[in-house]
Amino acid sequence: MAAPFRADHVGSLLRPERLKVARQQRAQGKRSQAELREIENEEITRVVQKQKEIGLQGVTDGEFRRAWWHLDFLEGLDGVEGYDTEQGMKFHNTQTKSRSIHVVNKVGFTNHPMLDDFKFLYSIAGSQSKLAIPSPSMLHMRGEVLDGVYESEEAYYDDLAMAYKKAIRAFYDAGCRYLQLDDTSWATSFCSQESLEKMRAQGIDPEERKAINAEIINKALADRPSDLRVTMHICRGNFRSSWMTSGGYEPVAKVLFGQLNIDGFFLEYDTNRAGDFSPLRFVNRPDLNIVLGLVTSKHGDLENPDDIKRRIEEATKYVPLEQLCLSPQCGFASTEEGNLLTEDEQWAKLQFVVDLANQIW
Repeated sequence: MAAPFRADHVGSLLRPERLKVARQQRAQGKRSQAELREIENEEITRVVQKQKEIGLQGVTDGEFRRAWWHLDFLEGLDGVEGYDTEQGMKFHNTQTKSRSIHVVNKVGFTNHPMLDDFKFLYSIAGSQSKLAIPSPSMLHMRGEVLDGVYESEEAYYDDLAMAYKKAIRAFYDAGCRYLQLDDTSWATSFCSQESLEKMRAQGIDPEERKAINAEIINKALADRPSDLRVTMHICRGNFRSSWMTSGGYEPVAKVLFGQLNIDGFFLEYDTNRAGDFSPLRFVNRPDLNIVLGLVTSKHGDLENPDDIKRRIEEATKYVPLEQLCLSPQCGFASTEEGNLLTEDEQWAKLQFVVDLANQIW
């Protein structure tokens, strides 16, 4: 089976204590960048082997070189700059570190630091290597464009799509055949009634914004190599086991499943905050895979396998079993702080996914 796989995962893994200490020492000037990278290489090699032992077919570097799932990549694009904010992003009962991005010059892609990161992963994982990067929507929806940078929104959207098109080609040339676009905007902006009301109050038409998102993504993916599989992960926020919004997929289902040139969707479904499976009725392509995120990455308790099997059976009312897959609903460490569970619990979760998928399919 081509990616996404029956048993799959979103990508990020809990940072081991050794790596956390090394990164802190680097920030304090107590370690060189070369020393930190060597430790990263060793820890990535360890978790790649662990993923293979568990039976995962798509293998990531755990995002061990990143502080954030999205900002590190976006700051590496030409014309995008990170900066410290007065406060972090708000989650339920908590908030992130203070950091954001803005567009200070024309957006482009030349030589991105994550190319070398992927090349290292490919050197140890080969064709099993999976890369997750933020969707272009995360810059379009989250990054402010400074005055005077662009004469029109259309010019900005074109540059953004072209930058991603070049990025996708560069990673493909480095060996990537399994790419995932992480995109929280579809759920946090368009599935939440509170977020929709805020947009309308600001004079933003949500339907127009959805169409722009879809157009940018499709332009970025146009004419991609036929052997490159591209999926999209959608969730409602994941930081220190907390979340941002609630709301089912109904407001975005037609666009996601009917208009995006995507091979598969990783969908958060571990709680009722994501609604029921009925939006999956808009999946009308036999080659579109739906990865059901029924296993939570937010805590370490293992789910009841019979409950997961029952929910998968419910989903088959809308999508044939052969188009379905299973995964955790999100990564285990969207930021370097990580969720509130142990590494052993994380591996047990992933083993649970693999074992259950082997039983079902």
